[in-house]
Amino acid sequence: MSEGRKVNVMASSVSGVSGLIITVVLVGLGERIGERFLPVYLVATGASLFAPSVLNALDNFLSAVYSFPGGWISSKVGYKKALLYFNIFAIIGYLIVIIFPGWIAVIVGSVFFLSWSSLSMPAYMDLIRNEIPKNKQVFGISVHSLIKRVPMALGPLLGGVLVDKFGIQNGIRIAFVIATACSVAGIFVQQSAMKNSVIEKKSEPGFPRILPWQFPRDMQVILVSDILAKFCSQIPYAYIAIWAMEYSKGAKISATLFGTLTTIEMVCAISSYVIIAFLGDRFKKKSFVLTTFILYALFPIVLLGARSFPILIAAFVIRGFKEFGEPARKAQIMDFAPEGQKALYFGAFYLYRDIFVTLGVFLGGALWLVCPELNLIVASAFGIVSCLVYAVKGK
Repeated sequence: MSEGRKVNVMASSVSGVSGLIITVVLVGLGERIGERFLPVYLVATGASLFAPSVLNALDNFLSAVYSFPGGWISSKVGYKKALLYFNIFAIIGYLIVIIFPGWIAVIVGSVFFLSWSSLSMPAYMDLIRNEIPKNKQVFGISVHSLIKRVPMALGPLLGGVLVDKFGIQNGIRIAFVIATACSVAGIFVQQSAMKNSVIEKKSEPGFPRILPWQFPRDMQVILVSDILAKFCSQIPYAYIAIWAMEYSKGAKISATLFGTLTTIEMVCAISSYVIIAFLGDRFKKKSFVLTTFILYALFPIVLLGARSFPILIAAFVIRGFKEFGEPARKAQIMDFAPEGQKALYFGAFYLYRDIFVTLGVFLGGALWLVCPELNLIVASAFGIVSCLVYAVKGK
């Protein structure tokens, strides 16, 4: 490769990655600024107390469903155009809430603005694969995961200030005006920074034919292992606060201390992304992914014995560091997916995983009603099986 061509490729990579970082912060900030306060807004505008549950269920359902079309669109038109479409889609949702006050507008608009994260993830993975050298892709995914935490932390703070200053209804609408502005700015950055991006030649994606048993074998192993690990996570998920704060045999800590545990978890998660960013491309990806599955299995075991705050801290440190192998696992999915259809297969992977994992939520409720300890034991059992499947069959 000539020196001039090397310079052009390097410049293209820098511009594309810069666009990724800036837009993840911009659009993510817009997405998060009012999200935490929507349940209060729904009730304040006349919805029943059941409406927040409907919104949460819709969020989980759309997260699963949107992954596949997000990957398909990115495979069809390339990640640059795909990200443009996804931002416009989210903006439509924001405008619905701004123009039409009331809880019905939030439910309708959420179909649009809740889509961005799930739709865009396959496109961003495609961007990372195309614009970052193969031996640095775990680093790139780690940086993406780390940057995503910035708007997750800042958005609710800004949204809270707006709600306190202007009231819940006006504050939320102002928050969505800011969200719209952030998305428009994100479009400008994406389309200008990625104008020289190299997009691989796309093959015809065959939308209806991507079924789990048609995945490459190595992807099937990751899918099965990940489903089992997520079962381990979701079975106790809704009851962790109850176990720590309310359960008679638990630690019975205060809400403030539980909030502290959540902060500890987030710090550990961010730390894990920093560590994997520097180590992930130097060692075999399997070791990092297996470590994550082991930590999934350990969390409910430690939580089972957490009868005091210090042991709860240990459990939440484990829960935070379970993110350790996430970038390596995403990189493996992209590695094993067929050329020309990587974003499509990435989206399909998350579609099937999240649909299956929703069953774990219902299983967790049933197990808790039988016995809270049984809930944690069964969760850990799923985690152990996940480790065994991946250790034996994973590549």
